[in-house]
Formats: sequence, C-alpha cells, structure tokens
Amino acid sequence: MNTVTGLVLRYRRLVGLFWLIALLVGGYASATITSHLSQSFEIPGTPSAIANSAIIGTYRSGGSETPLVPVIKLPAGSSATQPAVTAGLRAGFAAAGAVGAGPVGASRVVSFATTGDRRFVSADGRTTFGLIFTPTFGNPQQDPAVPAAAVQRALLAHLPPGTTVAVTGITPLTNTGSSGQGAGVLEEVLIGGLGALAVLAFVFASFLALVPLLVAAVSITTSFLAVLGLTYLTSINFVTQFLVSLIGLGVAIDYSLLLITRWREEIARGSDNTAAIRIAMGTAGRAIVFSGVTVALGLLALIALPIPFVRSIGFGGMLIPLVSVAVTITLVPAMLAGAGRRLDWPKLRHEGNPARGWTAWARLVVRRRWLAAVAGLAVLIPLGIAALGIHVGDASVNSLSRSGQPRQGVRLLERAGIPTGVLTPIEVYVPPGASPGQVIAVASRVPDVRTAVAPGGPSWRRHGSALVTVLPVTDGPSSAGQATVAAVRDALTRAAPAVLVGGYGASLVDQVHSLYGSFPYVLAGLAIITFILLARAFRSLLLPAKAIVLNLLSVGAVYGVLVLVWQDGNGSRAIWGLPATGAITAWIPLFVFAFLYGLSMDYEVFIISRMREEYDRTGSTDEAVITGIGRTGRLVTSAALILFLAMAALASAPFTFLKIFATGVGAGILLDATVVRSLLVPALVSLFGRWNWWLPAWAARLLRVRAQPIAGLGDQSRAEHLPAG
Repeated sequence: MNTVTGLVLRYRRLVGLFWLIALLVGGYASATITSHLSQSFEIPGTPSAIANSAIIGTYRSGGSETPLVPVIKLPAGSSATQPAVTAGLRAGFAAAGAVGAGPVGASRVVSFATTGDRRFVSADGRTTFGLIFTPTFGNPQQDPAVPAAAVQRALLAHLPPGTTVAVTGITPLTNTGSSGQGAGVLEEVLIGGLGALAVLAFVFASFLALVPLLVAAVSITTSFLAVLGLTYLTSINFVTQFLVSLIGLGVAIDYSLLLITRWREEIARGSDNTAAIRIAMGTAGRAIVFSGVTVALGLLALIALPIPFVRSIGFGGMLIPLVSVAVTITLVPAMLAGAGRRLDWPKLRHEGNPARGWTAWARLVVRRRWLAAVAGLAVLIPLGIAALGIHVGDASVNSLSRSGQPRQGVRLLERAGIPTGVLTPIEVYVPPGASPGQVIAVASRVPDVRTAVAPGGPSWRRHGSALVTVLPVTDGPSSAGQATVAAVRDALTRAAPAVLVGGYGASLVDQVHSLYGSFPYVLAGLAIITFILLARAFRSLLLPAKAIVLNLLSVGAVYGVLVLVWQDGNGSRAIWGLPATGAITAWIPLFVFAFLYGLSMDYEVFIISRMREEYDRTGSTDEAVITGIGRTGRLVTSAALILFLAMAALASAPFTFLKIFATGVGAGILLDATVVRSLLVPALVSLFGRWNWWLPAWAARLLRVRAQPIAGLGDQSRAEHLPAG
C-alpha cells in the first residue's frame, strides 16, 4: 500500500485523467451493452437441454420457450363443440399461427379444434384455450416477437360476436406483470444514488459527500466497459447489468466512505494531508483490498459451477468489487491530495473522537455480552429454521402479474375450472421408430396430467419424428408441477427409453439439480480460501472461523426471510402487490449467498481490522471492541443503509425474480449490519477474550505473518473485562 500510495501521490493528475477517460468510454459502453447480453438460462448437457435442442433443431419452436395461450370465452348460448364454432376456432387458430411467421415457418398450434380433445374445453363448453408455440432460432435475442394483439385479432375475426379472447402465457405474464411496473437500470441507479447522497451528506456534512458518488460512477461505468469486453469472449447474462449497477453503487461508496473517514480521522489528530493519506491507505486501504478480494471470492463460487449463465454472472459480478477497489485506492487519494481540504467544507462533523452513541452501545454490549449474544442468535436461528422449508423452482403463475390481458386470461381459465398447468406444457420429442401413441398412453396415466396429445401435420411430424404435448394440472414452477415432470420422465424412460422429455418444467428440474448438486463442494472450497485470507488479515485463527460461521448463519436467516415474505407471501402482496410465489427462483438462493457472503465480509473486515489495530495498541480485548465499534459503527451502518437503498432501487426492477433477489440481499444487509455486526460480533469477541488473537507459530509461518502465541499476549483478566461502570 505504501508503494501504491507513493505512485498515486506522485502522478495524481495522470491517475485522474486515466479514470476520466475510463468514465467517458465506460459511459458509452453502458449505453450499448444491453444488445450484447444473453437472455438464456439454458444449461447444456442436461436431459431437458438435449430434448429442447432436438425439438428446436427439428421444429424451430417450443423447447424451453413456453407457448402463447389464447383463452377464449364464447358468448352465452355458444359452445366450442358446436360444429360452426369448432370450424371458426380451427380457422382462427390457423390465422393466429400464421402471425409472426418468418424464415423458419409459422407457429405450431394445438387446440380442441385441431385435436378434438374435450379437455381443451371447460365443462360448460363456453371456455376453451389453445397453445401457440412461436417460431424460434434457439436464441431469445433473435427470436421474432409475436404480438398478442395480432393473435387476438386473428381469432376474433373467426368467432361469434361477443366472444372474449385474452392471450396469456408465462412470457406475457412476466413481461406485462413485472416489467410493466418497474424502473430501468438508469432509473434504479439514480434512485439509489439519491438515497446514497442523503446518507453521505449526513455522514460527512461537507462537500466530501460527492466524492463517493464520483467513485461509484467511475466504478460502474468502468465495470460496464469490462463486461462489454467479456461479451466478445463469452456469453454474459443480462442480469449482470442490474448487479453491476446497484451492487457497484453500494460497494464503491462503501470503500470510498471507509477511506475518506479514516483520512478525516488522521487530519483531526493533527497529521498533515500527505501523512493522513498514507496512514489511511495503510489501514483502511489495506482493509478495502481484503474486502474486495473476499467479495470477489464469494462470486468465484458461481464461476466454479459448470453452468454457463451462472458463470457469466459470476464473471461480471467479480469485476464489481475489483474495479471498485482499484478506483478507490487510486482515485480517492489523488482527489484528497489535490482538493481534499477544500472539499471538506463546511466542516460540521469532526472525526477526532469515536462516535459517542456507538461507543456507549459497545460498552453496553461488552457489559451484557451473554445477553447480547443470546439476543442475536434468537433472531437468526428462528429465521434459519424457516429457511428449511425453502422450495427452489420459479415464481408461480399467480405471482407474475396482477393486471393486463395476460392476467385476464389466467382468470378466465380459473373461472372455467381449467388448471394453470396448461401454461407450462411438457414437450416430448419422439424420435423415428418410436410410437407417439405409446407416449400418449403412458403420459396420460401419470397422476396430475390433464391430457396428452400428438397433433398431425408437418408442424408436429417431421423426418420420422413426432412431438407429444403433455398438459399437467399444476404449473411447472411449483413443487407439484416439478414432481409431475419427474413422474412423466420416469414413466416414459421405462416405457420408451428413446424419447426425450423437454419443456419449461423439465428445464427447471434439471436447473435445480445442476445448480445445487455440486454446491456443497464449492462452499467448502470457498470457506477454506476465505479462512486463509482472513486469518492473514486478522492474524488469528478464531476470528476468521467465527466470521465464516456467522456469515452462514446470516445467509440462512436471509433464506428464511425469502421463504416467509415471498414463498409464503407474508409481505409480498402488501409491498409489491404480488401474492405468494410458492417457490424461490432456482438461482436466487445461490446468488444471494454469493453476494452476501462477500458483502458481509466487507463489514467484518472493516470492524475486526480496527479492533485488531486497537488491540495491538492497548493489549485489551474489551477496549479493542469498544473503540473498534465506536470508530466503525456509524461507518458500517451508513454503508449498510446505502447498500440497502441500492437494493430498494433494484426491487423496483421490471422482473419478479429481481425483486426477490433484492429482498434477499437487502434483508441480509440489514441483518448483518444490525444483529450480526452490532450485537453478535462485539459480544462474541468480548466473550472469546485473548483467544481472539491466538496465532500459533506453525500457522504464522504458513501465512507469512508474525506469530501470536497465547502465552505471550500479556493480556490480564482485568484488562479483558471492564468493570460494569
């Protein structure tokens, strides 16, 4: 850090020019990156991916892409089984299938009119539905969009006057319900930035509040530039742009906040500007580097998983903390050296002494350490128990949208007694030589299957192969829906091993297995690497072990929050107007873990590094706890509030899954900054006493730091535990 500081101070104008260029070029990259990002969540090599590839390759539609589902409510006195109405349905669905036809052909259509299957019609005959599998190239970015309004018009032109047609489906529900009520990336960054400015103005009470926002702007745009470069080497998922924007906003501000606060503290102690910068870089700057590497390691867990879209988000996400560290430890000291004193005006807040409120709180926690520890665990453990009921899959149909034509279509189905499982059909690819009739017979006998059909014609029979569409009773994202997919797959594997089972539900089943099958090994490797890094940073064996355990407890509590708020619906309707999802989107628990594991380590490193510094100075654990919390409490709380505001902005994003993700990370930040860092960390460090600082000679040699044997600490019992007064 001394070398970096010296170079930055010597060439501060060049440093400023470099980051100005990065800001301008990165701004251009952020404006153009969307078209370079992938929309795919497919996992190659799984049984469903193989089936979907065969379906798309042969029929150019369907696979993991769910169909449009026109729902038709006929006027009183009409029935879908009346010959004239049936003929109109046949002509209407043929016209609807021709909408959006391109070089790969028209849509595949299945309905009562094309199959004669009465289970496409309600009991009273007035409501019917069909499935329109729109053309696809296998790449959602290039697939032609089939407008629902055009499908609606094509059907109404052939149906009796007074007929109601509402086009629904998983994609229309997602796009209309979620994206119709959310902000874009730029709006979210502005919302989060305004909230951050308010917090920073309170923390600094001077124009220094603008510096972290500038650092965040440079970090975010530079990260977008790096992500744009990655898109030319590998596929990067579109979720990355949201994470770079909002996580980058929070992390970059956190790091600059820590460094500037320490600089102000040294200025208040009487150091000149250059000396204050050097001390701040040697203490806070070192903690920032360790924090950034630890956050990046949390995202390394995603890269280690053999899933392309997860890896791509891991690659993109890793850039956020690393770029933020680079900007903070170069641009901030350069700005402080050039204009720091002038920016620190009006100087309404002084950093000469620890915050009185946080010092008093730390003394109370140390005096009542057992009570504080029990209180903290009393919050985390029940939430962790609630997490045991988590179901990973995808948001239920009813939680995707509450208004619009797609929601009207779902209501028409429900009122007619038709289950929403028809929105997520199971597609079965029947290769040459296999019998579609056998597949229908076997699939129809599986419990929770409404019907199975194999229409004729070139849209459904090509090159000796055939497609069978299986309509489940329960929608694919639910646990019952996934059980139905597994049952259909098992039954067909026994009866007709050559057939391939695909579709949206099958993709979800395989996604869950792929995401979490090897995750325990990734988690173990991550814990080991984190332990080594923190042991070197803290010069201790007990402190990193405590940090890892508390982080896991904290993440478990966050999963409990997701179960209670979203899966069970205790709050999702009140806050977002969405009912219980019934499941948590499969990748969200993994991503929440990766980000929270790293972000919460930020606070751990900030607090424990300061405690370590104070312990080395005083030799008293309790004094180290009190001074450490007094110096970092306001900082950590402010940083957590900024990140929470960033997550609140992300919760306004145009997708339900991003709302769920933001809820998880936001709840984790609040729990970590309050229950964990304000209660459990000071209480446990005080309880552990001198054992916090134990580092035997063999471990010190491996870590290349100074040994700290327990017998040589010289820490007396009276110094360990302060009197109650």
